[in-house]
Amino acid sequence: MTDWIEEGDEAPDFTLRSDRGKSVTLHELRGHPVVLYFYPRDDTSGCTREACAFRDRKAEIEAHGARLLGVSPDSVESHGAFRDKYELNFPLLADPGHKVAERYGAWREKNMYGKKTLGIQRSTFLIDGTGVVRKAWKRVHVDGHDDQVLAALDDLAST
Repeated sequence: MTDWIEEGDEAPDFTLRSDRGKSVTLHELRGHPVVLYFYPRDDTSGCTREACAFRDRKAEIEAHGARLLGVSPDSVESHGAFRDKYELNFPLLADPGHKVAERYGAWREKNMYGKKTLGIQRSTFLIDGTGVVRKAWKRVHVDGHDDQVLAALDDLAST
């Protein structure tokens, strides 16, 4: 486990395959803010609510010039099924070895019902157009998180 990436840190670069099988590289999105969110698993209740909230607010996110990317350890095929089932309109990136999640600090020890496991801690990073993390949510609560992200994008636009 690594430490969390903090606000003001340079966002670690990566290349991951999307739900459509295409490679997505973070540094190629320079010039645009990026909302990068890590979620535990496709097609589970919390992850579905979060993805659908972002789906429904995508136009508002893009109005800020931002790109939206979801990341989980699930496969490209799983992401494609999740995308199709909920008509998701943004890339879902496969991180099956959780290497990118580890670099951001999102791969954590979790304690559920007294059992300790390693997995994704639901988290979101707002990266500015120069590649610097401007906002980090390390333990996301799904309900209302889309509003928090949009407020942070508003703040970023005013700086």
